Amino acid sequence: MDDYMSWIKIGFFLSVLFLLAAACSTSPKLENAEGQKVRLTMQVWGNPAEVKVYQRALDAFEKENPNIEVKLVPVPGDQYEQKLLTRLQGSRGPDVFYSYEPTIAGLIEAKQVQPLGEFLKSDASNVKAEDFPEGLWGPAKRAGESFGITPDSNPMVMYYNKKVFKEAGVKTPQEYEDEGQWNWDAFEEVTSKLKAAGKQGYIAESWWAHWYSWVWSNGGRIFDEQGKYVLDHNEKGKEAFRFMYDMVNKRNAVYLGSLPEGQGADTMFMCNQVGMLAAGRWLEPLFSQNENLDFDYIYWPSNTGKNEPVAIPVAYVAVNRQSPHLQEAMKLAAFYVSVKGQEARLVEGGNAMGTLAAADESIMKKATIEHSSYLTEGRNKGHVHGSALAYDARVPGLTSDITEAIDLMLLGKQDADATIEKLNQLISKAVK
Repeated sequence: MDDYMSWIKIGFFLSVLFLLAAACSTSPKLENAEGQKVRLTMQVWGNPAEVKVYQRALDAFEKENPNIEVKLVPVPGDQYEQKLLTRLQGSRGPDVFYSYEPTIAGLIEAKQVQPLGEFLKSDASNVKAEDFPEGLWGPAKRAGESFGITPDSNPMVMYYNKKVFKEAGVKTPQEYEDEGQWNWDAFEEVTSKLKAAGKQGYIAESWWAHWYSWVWSNGGRIFDEQGKYVLDHNEKGKEAFRFMYDMVNKRNAVYLGSLPEGQGADTMFMCNQVGMLAAGRWLEPLFSQNENLDFDYIYWPSNTGKNEPVAIPVAYVAVNRQSPHLQEAMKLAAFYVSVKGQEARLVEGGNAMGTLAAADESIMKKATIEHSSYLTEGRNKGHVHGSALAYDARVPGLTSDITEAIDLMLLGKQDADATIEKLNQLISKAVK
C-alpha cells in the first residue's frame, strides 16, 4: 500500500488526458482469422511473489482456452500509472489491466474501458455481475453498467499482538467482543493500559480506508447513500474525527506519519512494540512467517451495538476498449475474477480475500488466523473507495486534499474542529 497515495495524486490529470486520447481513437476489431492463436497482454503491478500468484490464474485460463495465449506484463508500482496511461494512449495498450478506483473513474469518463454488462450475462462468461457483493463495485459501475470487476478484496480489520496484550496484563479485543463490548470506550481503555505498560497502543494512519472505517463505525457519514456531502451536519461523523484526534493527542495512538523514516507499522508490530494496527489481509503473509509473532484479527470497534461497514481497498480488472481481441479479452477478465480464477490465485496462500461467496470455503480453508471470519464479514458489509459513501475517489484530486488535511490533524498542527471546517471547505467546493 506504500504507493497508494502516489497513484491517487496523479489521478487529477486523468480525465483531461483520456478525453484527449479518446478523441483520437479508432474502432476496435472484433474478429480474428479462424484458427489463428489469439495473443493477449495483461498489465499488473506487484512484487515477484505477487506476479507468481497472478500467473497461476493465467495458466488455468490458458489450459481451458488453448487457442488463447496471455502474456503477463508486470510493472513496478511507482511506474505503473504512468506506463498504463502511456500505453493506453498508444496504438497497442494492454488488452486487460489492473486499475485502482480513481483511475478507473477517469477511464470510464474517457470511454477507454469496455462495458462488460452484456458479456457478463452471456454463456461465454465464467461469472455474472450479480455474483459480486454490491458494495464492491464502487466507481466501476455507472448507470447500471459494469466497467471493471474486483478480482479480490482487502476489507480493513485490526490486527492485535497477543504477546503485547498478555505481557501488559490487558484483556484482548476478542474478550471484549465476546462480552459485546468491543466499542470505542474499550479501544480507549486497552490503548491506555498498553501505554501505561510502556507500549504503543495503536498505529494511526491518514489514508482513506482508516478515516472512513472510523466514521462508519460510529454510524456517521461523510457522504450519504446518494453520494451527497453531509459531514457538515452529520454529528456522528464529526465525533469520529474528534476521536481520531484525541487518541493521538492523548498518545493512546501514534501517528505513522510522525515516526522516523524507515520505522514502519509492520516492523513495530513484529518487534512487540505496539498492540494494534489496522490493515487488510496484505500483512498476514509477512506476519505469519514470523514464528515468534502471535496475532489475531478483530473487527473495527463499533459504537452502534453492531458491526458497521468497513473500508475495502480493492483493484479492478478492466478491458481496453481498443483491444483488437475484445471478446477474448473479456473472456480472460471474466475468468480471472471468477471462482476458478480466484481459487487458482488464492487457495495456495494469499494476501487478500476473494470477492465471491462461492470461493470462500476453498480460499479460506487454509487460513491459519483464528478469526479470519472477520475478513469475510468486512467484505460483505463494507464499501470500496468511490462508492456513494466514499464518493471522493470520483473527484480528481479530492482524496489527496482530504488526506493532507487529516495529516495535519494527526501531526497535531490543527485540532479536529479546524480539520472538519477545512474538510467542509474542500469538499463543498469540489463537489458543488
